[in-house]
Amino acid sequence: MNFIALRMLMSDRAKYWGLVFAFAFSTFLLQNQISIFCGIMMRTGSQILDVTDADVWVMDPYTEYFEQTKALKDTDLTRVRGVPEVDYAVRLFKGNPTARTLAGKFASTFTLGVDDSTLVGVPRKMIMGSWERLTEAKSIVIDKAGYNLLFPGEPLELERILELNDHKVTIVGISDAAAPFVSFPVIHARYSEAVNFQGRERNQMSFVLARPKPGVSPESLARQLEQATGLKARTTREFAWDCVVYYLKNTGIPVNFVITIAVALVVGLAVSGQTFYMFTVENLRQFGALKAIGVTNTRLVFMVLLQAVVAGAIGYAIGTGMAAAFFTATLNGMATRGIILMWQAVVGVGGVMALVVAAVSILSVRKVLVLEPASVFR
Repeated sequence: MNFIALRMLMSDRAKYWGLVFAFAFSTFLLQNQISIFCGIMMRTGSQILDVTDADVWVMDPYTEYFEQTKALKDTDLTRVRGVPEVDYAVRLFKGNPTARTLAGKFASTFTLGVDDSTLVGVPRKMIMGSWERLTEAKSIVIDKAGYNLLFPGEPLELERILELNDHKVTIVGISDAAAPFVSFPVIHARYSEAVNFQGRERNQMSFVLARPKPGVSPESLARQLEQATGLKARTTREFAWDCVVYYLKNTGIPVNFVITIAVALVVGLAVSGQTFYMFTVENLRQFGALKAIGVTNTRLVFMVLLQAVVAGAIGYAIGTGMAAAFFTATLNGMATRGIILMWQAVVGVGGVMALVVAAVSILSVRKVLVLEPASVFR
């Protein structure tokens, strides 16, 4: 019976492949949109996750996400260092000065000023040059995407000059920093120089980065810092999630993606369901003949389920392959770097497609169950 069910499914190749590709394109669209959405949302905290030398971020109590900063007092750094569980704490500056090349091309930047003596917070993944050279005067590290934005079409090269707020600086390293939410170049410099790139204000320190002593968890240290200083303290992962939640609540990005995902789901369900239902209706004579020779309803139901599962599984595999090929092809693009096919999307969409297969099977099997065997001979 299984062989007969599969022969019935594949006998009309046009309808068979139409059904398979309905499942395939639904799978591709769902996995594609979910992965892109999650990738873009994760970019909101990419500069936080790039800092691997500290586990706790201390900031103004009303800070909600990374781009929203209110400068701390220099005495706040001393207060944080005064908490017994703190192994070390350093200051971090974040600003958005405009970088200009000697040829005149310019762009706003994410400029991060790391502690002068320890360089805690500088990206460790380098494509060219060395982050240790930040100890040199008037030196910066820029990410590859930022370099390509300021020097389009030119090969990567060190010792090039940029102008930041009338300060000429030298590129001593090109980093592989994670892509930010907006396509600004990501620049790292020493704290004492970065504050001059932005322009002097009374208070300059954006964050304090701290690491707990051995045996103290980052979560425990964060809570103790909040009690001791009255400032807001978040672990690296908590702060990155704060950024994601802020953009989910305050932008239209999730609404647009949810609409697209819902349309993909509805279209996939409608097209695949209608195609499989029509396939079953057109094969009613064969099902009726099987009933007439004594095949039970249970066996017929199993045949319909087998047809739906085979078509759904092949379509899901093709759709997942299409999604994997898409993200492999776009992985190294400047605009799409870091956005990958997430395994959570693959597993989740697999569960959704299983429900779709179950739904179209239920719709189709009812027609077979109420079929009168004698009707095929009329």
